[in-house]
Amino acid sequence: MAIARNSLRTRRPIVGVALVALAVCGLAGSAAAQSTVERGSYLVNSILACGNCHTPKTPAGKPITGKHLAGGLAFNTPGFSATASNITQDRDTGIGAWSDAEIKRSLTEGVRPNHGRLANAPLAAVMPISFFKPLLPRDLDAVVAYLRTVQPVHHDTPAPEYRMPVHHDPYPEAEKGFTEAMMADPVKRGAYLVTVGHCMECHSPFEKGRSDYSRLGKGGRTFSPSLVTGFPGAWKGSVARNITSHPRSGIGAWTDAEIKRAITKGISRDGRKLQAPMAFDYYDRMTTTDLDAIVAYLRTVPPLE
Repeated sequence: MAIARNSLRTRRPIVGVALVALAVCGLAGSAAAQSTVERGSYLVNSILACGNCHTPKTPAGKPITGKHLAGGLAFNTPGFSATASNITQDRDTGIGAWSDAEIKRSLTEGVRPNHGRLANAPLAAVMPISFFKPLLPRDLDAVVAYLRTVQPVHHDTPAPEYRMPVHHDPYPEAEKGFTEAMMADPVKRGAYLVTVGHCMECHSPFEKGRSDYSRLGKGGRTFSPSLVTGFPGAWKGSVARNITSHPRSGIGAWTDAEIKRAITKGISRDGRKLQAPMAFDYYDRMTTTDLDAIVAYLRTVPPLE
């Protein structure tokens, strides 16, 4: 028995260190337990909501079976006309012939490879390059790893037409960047998710072809069937609402549960059904940890009327 007691005493420090290590790992969320491809699948099919634009939909608004990420929404603005590209592994009409580095460059810099269809052409302004710029290296690797697993679909999309130079407004949080260490802080983790999820692209004022991030989260960007083609036929357009912490104009008086329901189910505080382009079906796949972090961050967005 004495031997057993001595063994326990010598092990306690080791157990304590192990528990601390587990706690630190737990703060980083479930990503650590995921494979690289699983992490990429989670990002692409939840917070990044890539299929919201890049997957064609039925008249009822559901993704067309067998066409995952094969090219989807069409945009027609004063500055350009473009269709969300085929990003499956098809080598002729998708990105199957692109290298990993070329895929990463397209995501973070907005430039196509110097070979193949539309060589060196910029990606349209609707592609949220400014928000993808700060993707953590492991997440960028994960997105590419997942895209490599996407079934190739031969589907040619129309070439973009640019009527003025392509412009991407820099996003302040993205310009500051993020680190792995920040992910242990729920507010900073939420800021990261809101950034790569390009939420403020819609939920900040957009005037004269420019986004005004000095009024972050105030809302006001308008979408209409004449601007975006590919959402369900009954869709009549929408206006991005104020998601600052203002108690009346924004979501400051909403409960955490009400904010999460709006994000994942598309139901407003008063029960109204919210509209596209909010990607509710994708956000509904986020983990509780990530949703909690997003709410924690939104609570810090300065209130604006």
